[in-house]
Amino acid sequence: MSGKIAIEKKIIAAAKLAVNQAIKQNTLPSVIIPEIEIEVPKDEKFGDFSLNIAMQLAKPMQKKPRDIAEIIANEITGFEPLIEKADIAGPGFINITLDPIWLYEELTRINELGNEYGKLTLEKPKSINVEYVSGNPTGPLHIGNARGGAIGDVLANIYQCAGWNVTKEFYLNDAGNQVIKFGESLSARYMQLFDPSYPFPDDGYKGVDISRLAEAYRDENGDSLKDAQKNEREKTLMDYALTINISNMRKDLEKYGIIYDVWFSESTLHNSDAIKDIVKLLSDNGATYEKDGALWFRATDYDCEKDEVLLRTNGIPTYYTADIAYHYNKLVIRGFDLAVNVWGADHHGHVHRLKMALKAAGINPDRLKVVLMQMVCLMRDGEPVRLSKRNGEIVTLRDLIDDVSVDAARFIFNYNNATTHMNFDMDLAVKESNENPVFYVQYAHARIRSILRNITAPQKDYDLSVLTDKTEVSLMKKLADFSKEITLAARDFDPSRMTKYAYDLATHFHSFYNACRVKNDDENLMGARLSLVRASGIVLKNTLNVLGVSAPEQM
Repeated sequence: MSGKIAIEKKIIAAAKLAVNQAIKQNTLPSVIIPEIEIEVPKDEKFGDFSLNIAMQLAKPMQKKPRDIAEIIANEITGFEPLIEKADIAGPGFINITLDPIWLYEELTRINELGNEYGKLTLEKPKSINVEYVSGNPTGPLHIGNARGGAIGDVLANIYQCAGWNVTKEFYLNDAGNQVIKFGESLSARYMQLFDPSYPFPDDGYKGVDISRLAEAYRDENGDSLKDAQKNEREKTLMDYALTINISNMRKDLEKYGIIYDVWFSESTLHNSDAIKDIVKLLSDNGATYEKDGALWFRATDYDCEKDEVLLRTNGIPTYYTADIAYHYNKLVIRGFDLAVNVWGADHHGHVHRLKMALKAAGINPDRLKVVLMQMVCLMRDGEPVRLSKRNGEIVTLRDLIDDVSVDAARFIFNYNNATTHMNFDMDLAVKESNENPVFYVQYAHARIRSILRNITAPQKDYDLSVLTDKTEVSLMKKLADFSKEITLAARDFDPSRMTKYAYDLATHFHSFYNACRVKNDDENLMGARLSLVRASGIVLKNTLNVLGVSAPEQM
């Protein structure tokens, strides 16, 4: 373990030892020590880290927090050599100032580890299934899928970096009413190619893509289905079109930088005993009842507003039932420790009832985490982009990445927390200026690579303690934040932490570059600064790799 996480662990351990030492010496009363909280002061004059352990102990010890803080501060420096001093501030905060040697050691570690820097190793790695996009295969992927894809893919990358065993999964909704309607729509459009008066279903899919698929089948197979039974025609056209649509989905997602480990088909649940088994399990657990010829889940017994139908009167399972079976498959059959889904915010009401069904099935509902993603609006020339170039109805993922770079799309979609509505400014996304956040970050990496190409120094160990300028120190501290940001992003299921970290790191580097001449007559200073430049490039590239964004050599 490296970076700020390792330092924080050392400080917390020293604080515990200091409290125990004071208790042993009877300068503090014996109590159970709570989990010690540590944070970085907003103002650097208050040191590198701050502890509030004295306030936490004030009530159980029945002492003033400042009195407790003074005792701990007097002891703590003896338990960790990196602690240079411990000061008391305010009502009893203990502000820790470290020997800057830790920054120089971290700088060396970054340059030694390279692209492995920041990756965490867990003693007992857990497994996580991250499911995202899962678009309906009855049509092309749209702009909402683009945002969900960027969020989910980066979240999966974060967990890989955090030491988890990660599976990226796409859930293919190739069963149910939407697929039946898809087949009916295709069949009607196909028949209209021979008889324009053929009726089209009132609730059919009217998109241009449906007509094009029907025409494509006609072009390849002629009128072979014209006289076929309606059910046969619908199934044949549906199978034909799904194959094409799914293939296009894969191609578009791969172009977007997303490659899944698993494509899970909903139809496999219906074609196996999975749904029957989950219904039986819920029934055996007393969580179902029959009413009006249907089978219901006793959702109100599990803090839901109303009970839910599992099997309709005709015996056909609802989508809800299939979803329960799917998540049972993830968490029990395949045994993932945690399942994470990235869903649109319109699925908010489904989250709780799914978790409660899992609880009724004997599964800890906390093993399912759902990241709810708000809507996105594409903007161009200050106006919403409403129509697709291809089908005149929606803006597709393919449209987007034809117009802006994949790097820009992935970075900007993750620049804000998933829970916020966002306007995606397509003009800004292609702008080559510091206003464009991805350009700003990538330019920092290109500048680093340019420096390293044009300035060389002998390969030897330099005295890094000459790096004392405030911009150098701030940059080293920001570099050391990388693994902590990975940990917090994983904890909060928030990929936006990584885009903001990349932007902040680029800002710190630009500030250093403007304040400190790398090429100079002092060989040791130049070598030390080149070490800092090289480390900055490593961490910035590692961050961009997590984001699935390229780190250009030049711009």
